[in-house]
Amino acid sequence: MENTSTADTFFTRRLAQKGQPLIIAGPCSAESEEQVLTVARALKAAGQADMYRAGIWKPRTKPGGFEGRGTAALPWLQAARAETGLPMAIEVATPKHVEDALKHGIDVLWIGARTTVNPFAVQELADALAGTNTPVMVKNPVNPDLALWAGAIERLERAGIRDLAAIHRGFSTFAPSRYRNAPTWAIPIELKTRYPELPLINDPSHIGGKRDLLLPIAQKALDLDYDGLIIETHPDPDHALSDAAQQVTPARLQELLSELKYRYRSSDNVDYRNKAEELRQKMDTADHEILEMLARRMALIQELAEYKKENNVKILQLERWQEIFKTRPEWGNKLNINDKFVGELYKLIHIESIRLQTEILNGRPIDGPGPLGPGL
Repeated sequence: MENTSTADTFFTRRLAQKGQPLIIAGPCSAESEEQVLTVARALKAAGQADMYRAGIWKPRTKPGGFEGRGTAALPWLQAARAETGLPMAIEVATPKHVEDALKHGIDVLWIGARTTVNPFAVQELADALAGTNTPVMVKNPVNPDLALWAGAIERLERAGIRDLAAIHRGFSTFAPSRYRNAPTWAIPIELKTRYPELPLINDPSHIGGKRDLLLPIAQKALDLDYDGLIIETHPDPDHALSDAAQQVTPARLQELLSELKYRYRSSDNVDYRNKAEELRQKMDTADHEILEMLARRMALIQELAEYKKENNVKILQLERWQEIFKTRPEWGNKLNINDKFVGELYKLIHIESIRLQTEILNGRPIDGPGPLGPGL
């Protein structure tokens, strides 16, 4: 993806004008003209929203539920835009959706998680959007796969779309979680690291799945320097036709936004700068010491692998691994280090240990999956 640091785009212009993260708000689904206009008027009156979002086509996991009003709802968004001046954003999943949206003057399109997971579908949308200069936001795929997310963005860019942003809406997981979709913050952070000029927007509604989780998720996103939030709001959330539990009233949205803390990227305070630089230098020294100790541990693993090879012993010693995974978090706790962090750290060490031992026992390199997925 090209460096767009000097690009004059829909998103960069609004970010520059506002000087704060963008706020995109509106109902999960456009249910009626009255509902669409009621929310739009409330957002305009509050003066906090930069864009209006609404679902038009809403295919659900299982058929039979409310699947949106379709093309019939597009004139309602036209009316809301004419009255409030708010740019309108909707999700598209097919070239026909793109055609209908552009005919009705929709300002911004987004590609949903179920579509991002399919490169064929993304390419069809990219081809349909070629030459339109339409701003497009790309949600992360359902599964935690950074390559798919980046690939979708790059397909659009290759089609000539330069007005791009990414939406982090969380990832499906089989593990027990308090979230509807696990945030897995490492993946959007890595995306931002690779494409620092790409605006990154957080979707606390779909990550949390519950109203009471919106504030802490949104606050963490802002603390991680996200460029915006996309939040679902409905005049009567409990009776919404889709995703009722995660929507809030416009009044509650206004309260929530007022409760967020907007922090600076840095400070001109000389004492802060001096102290931060001093602490960072100490961190550099500590990091060097950590790597030296890791190198020492890996050398011991290699030495052990040579003995296993000589004595025809298998790589995985389950009892030993269970002992390590039990004791290291306990040791970390005694040092005031989060035990879950220590557990995850030793999982990575164990993966690298198996890779090294496999290479030594079999005489050839074996590439394993990285922490963010295959090949990453």
